[in-house]
Amino acid sequence: MTTPQKELLPGTRRALLHRIAVAQAEGRAPSLVAAVVRGGRTVWHGARTSVDGHGPDENTQYRIGSITKTFTAVLVLRLRDEGLLDLGDPLEKHLPATGAGEATIAELLAHTGGLAAESPAPWWERTPGSLRPGLADVLGEQPFRHPAGRRFHYSNPGYTLLGALVEKVRGASWEEVLRAEVLEPLGLERTSAQPQAPHAGGWAVHPWADVLLPEPTEDLGRMAPAGQLWSTTGDLARFASFLTHGDDRVLTAQTVREMRMPAAPAEAADVVDGLTYGLGLQIQSWDGRLLVGHSGSLPGFLANLTVSVEDDVAAVVLANCTSGPPLFLVGADLVRIVAEAEPRIPEPWRPMSDVDVSVLDLAGPWYWGTHAFALRLSADGAVALEPLSGGGRRSRFRANSDGTWTGLEGYYAGETLRAVRRPDGRVSHLDLGSFVFTRRPYDETAPVPGGVDPAGWRGIG
Repeated sequence: MTTPQKELLPGTRRALLHRIAVAQAEGRAPSLVAAVVRGGRTVWHGARTSVDGHGPDENTQYRIGSITKTFTAVLVLRLRDEGLLDLGDPLEKHLPATGAGEATIAELLAHTGGLAAESPAPWWERTPGSLRPGLADVLGEQPFRHPAGRRFHYSNPGYTLLGALVEKVRGASWEEVLRAEVLEPLGLERTSAQPQAPHAGGWAVHPWADVLLPEPTEDLGRMAPAGQLWSTTGDLARFASFLTHGDDRVLTAQTVREMRMPAAPAEAADVVDGLTYGLGLQIQSWDGRLLVGHSGSLPGFLANLTVSVEDDVAAVVLANCTSGPPLFLVGADLVRIVAEAEPRIPEPWRPMSDVDVSVLDLAGPWYWGTHAFALRLSADGAVALEPLSGGGRRSRFRANSDGTWTGLEGYYAGETLRAVRRPDGRVSHLDLGSFVFTRRPYDETAPVPGGVDPAGWRGIG
């Protein structure tokens, strides 16, 4: 029996090292560390540093900026899964008198709440959080820039509100809840709100000279849920595995899959770039792959976490400079290098253990008008309906207890698929949201909308 390679091949490891070496040198980063995850485990770690001697390793903390938002989103979805709130609830229902309560929880998670991108001056990332002690100080007198729900507009204050929501519902600080409900269950012992040695120092690199300036390290106070955390490549590698597979102690696989689904309308430029946003996760189509994760930055630090769920490969890249190496491109390249050099080995095909004969009878070709589709069965009881050739609407459907199926994706998400039978029990057609699928194109024995010409098919002579 063939088993997946547990360790990366030497050529792959050298290609990964070469990529981060180029990034560190061309980006002029004081240090850069990276890790790759495959199949749920860390399979590679690399580091480059401008300091001779011992370099940073997988336990060295860097500030991760807005990757913090993904952690905050996990806490909010835990509240939803426990039935303590609904994502469609307006914030006002659970956190009144903020002045921004008309935005829903889902809109805040997806940055479609219409709130400002930043808090009022002075710039919150480089000044003490004590300057903004209350939510009113974070939101300002006019918190909205757009109507709620109309467009994607990245908002740091929006995630401050989500952190305050967590505190209100749990009755404890955001940091305490995060520690108890996410960090400890996942074993993220080197992720914290305050730096813990060993940690990197944050630097600004002069744009026109190879000299450095230390950046201040501020406690962000109320803004912490938007960008406070420090972490390591070791911890973020474990977090990337969680975002791929889920962990029932924190969030189920189904809920993390929901986080990875697009939840925000894309701007025209974003459509061209293949960009959108889920629930606390950035989503991008890049070089033929769908990548999810998050980037982060604070003065002195850059961070990126990138996951290709289909390849089951993830990358984490951290650097201690205000600007420099494009870490999303580095992370995407690390994923690509592994996925292309050592493609994922699929699980062996195995026949189904049991099958419902009445469902098996539905398998095979169906026609919507003259469009040919195939209905296929899968071992988990689901079915898939997809075009036999070319593009077109396709979806998987989960089985319901009443013999129908509900669409899980695409155009048919949430729609009901049912097999309509004749009085003698034979299948007449499939009904999918009023669409009639028949065994033959425009089957005259089925209730095709608009009827079928009684003269039938003909040529032109």
